[in-house]
Amino acid sequence: MFAFKDIPKSALILGLAGLVPFFWGAVTIYSEAAAEATMGLVGPRFIGPYVGLAYGTVILSFMSGVLWGFATKTDGGQAATGYALSVLPALWAFFMVGGGPTSAGMNLIAGFLALLVLDYAFWTWGLAPRWWMALRVILTGAVIACLLPVVL
Repeated sequence: MFAFKDIPKSALILGLAGLVPFFWGAVTIYSEAAAEATMGLVGPRFIGPYVGLAYGTVILSFMSGVLWGFATKTDGGQAATGYALSVLPALWAFFMVGGGPTSAGMNLIAGFLALLVLDYAFWTWGLAPRWWMALRVILTGAVIACLLPVVL
């Protein structure tokens, strides 16, 4: 159904590179040395839950824009539905990410899972590229794995 080999290399490389802040957040939760080095170089905003939560909020909003772009490929009622659905990840991030790292992390995980459902809808409507779901499943799984240490 989702073929990893069909993902364009540039999309895969850039998608994986986009995981670095999530990964680094998880690393600095478990590694005091990495956290201290990062604090010394760029400050506390880029360690532990802070970087994963802030970046996750940005990425959910970014993905709203991607879905909006997909919605522009159609018209009529389907376009209206696509536009309405496309704003949900950004609204979710705006209203639901806050209240401390545990609740923010749980809400981000829920947001990324819901985004995957929206990705699937746009993909099944033929608005996303054929390889889209293969990439989105990989990236969503990695994001959730990196956010889990925030909520555990």
